[in-house]
Amino acid sequence: MKPRNMLFIMADEHNPRVLGCGGHPMIRTPNLDRLAARGVRFTDAYCNSPICVPSRASFHTGRYVHQIRFWDNAIAYDGSVPTWGHRLRAAGHRVESIGKLHLKGATIDNGFTQEHMPLHVVEGIGDPLGLLRDPLPARKAALKLAADAGRGNSTYQDYDQRITEAAEAWLEERAGEEGGKPWVLFVSLVCPHFPLMARPKWYDLYPEDKVPWPLMYAKSERPTHPYIKAISESMIYDQGFDEAKVRKALAAYFGMVSYVDDNVGRLVRALDDNGLAENTRVIYTSDHGDNLGTRGLWGKSTMYEEAVGVPMMIAGPEVPSGVVCREPVSLVDSFPTILDCVGLEPHAHDRDLPGAPLIDVVAGRAASRIVMSEYHAAGAAAAAFMVRLGAFKYVHYVGMPPQLFHLATDPQERRDLGQDSDYRGVIAEAEAALRKVVDPEAADRQARADQAAKIAELGGREAILAMGAFGYSPVPGTEPVYTN
Repeated sequence: MKPRNMLFIMADEHNPRVLGCGGHPMIRTPNLDRLAARGVRFTDAYCNSPICVPSRASFHTGRYVHQIRFWDNAIAYDGSVPTWGHRLRAAGHRVESIGKLHLKGATIDNGFTQEHMPLHVVEGIGDPLGLLRDPLPARKAALKLAADAGRGNSTYQDYDQRITEAAEAWLEERAGEEGGKPWVLFVSLVCPHFPLMARPKWYDLYPEDKVPWPLMYAKSERPTHPYIKAISESMIYDQGFDEAKVRKALAAYFGMVSYVDDNVGRLVRALDDNGLAENTRVIYTSDHGDNLGTRGLWGKSTMYEEAVGVPMMIAGPEVPSGVVCREPVSLVDSFPTILDCVGLEPHAHDRDLPGAPLIDVVAGRAASRIVMSEYHAAGAAAAAFMVRLGAFKYVHYVGMPPQLFHLATDPQERRDLGQDSDYRGVIAEAEAALRKVVDPEAADRQARADQAAKIAELGGREAILAMGAFGYSPVPGTEPVYTN
């Protein structure tokens, strides 16, 4: 492809099922639907860790979490591993960010030529409570999810408004510029991440009595797998919900998705208005999804499609239009995709990256590879690893039984085949494929050792418990509110 500019838009916690072009029965996402219609939508896209900090570290570096050892929300990217930003900047490209980064801090060299209003981990430390995995603590701040849900404004919506306005201004500044190397602008919105609160304009699009009820929400329908049981007892979100609050939460989440969609529409229009559309490719995705009450789970941190899956689409010059690609992809594909977009050859040290340019995937040129996610963070009683093997999704837990789902016939993952003797061969093949990428037990040992060292550095388990936790990272200019 001809070298072009790149506008890369990332939302936070956008469940891939909550998308109009993805078939959701209620959500209104006209701008994202139009973007997908004039480009490629990937139906089976995944994050590489279903929680903010490690997911974003993988995204920026193009490497899996076990390779870079940024395991959780208290061990954040620290500039020690090259990012796609470093590669572009070194080659003379303008590469700037606006919005949430969730890296260690702005004093770290994160690879950008400039960071505008970045949101990084709190005080360079993040969420120490997530380091505590043996035993898992009950996270009382999780109860705020239900308490806050409903119609209203939030600092996150205000922050996204400022991000979008700054990005519009940035794009206007590029109007009329000629010559020079292609630029990359990374716009990182924070919605629809909780608090589950939407402004009336968006909330009222979704009457509470009309929102679809979460699947498998009844206690009798919920999974009994020990990993899921443990995470439910640690991430106690659902303990704060009754029927009315569930409906408020869903209406608010849907409203925030429509708000994100509106912001995406503004950014795409800014390209058109400033004569940049014909020379700029656009990617939209999220850092992970949200369980949204399905199976009684909220937040992320699981390998179910709602949490580990992400929306992903690409559009622009030389990108085929109206294509739906069902080949699995993941966020580590972003690194080679961005370099491919601007016409930059891979650095010699990047030739072992696990990802591939998305356009090569669409065209069938990408080498055969594993699409993998892993989780070692808050609420994880065991290290969890997910791989796709054709229509099957295999989830490997260190020290716990595996899970297996056939997504073609069971897209809602209602039937766990992990203990079905008829699928022993598939499980063995999937585990072998996983072990070609990572030794799960060795990765688990390394993660726990690094977390133990960080716990000691912060004064020990009791000091961390006394500190408490905040429900969500504060936007720039505000302070975290801790709950014990």
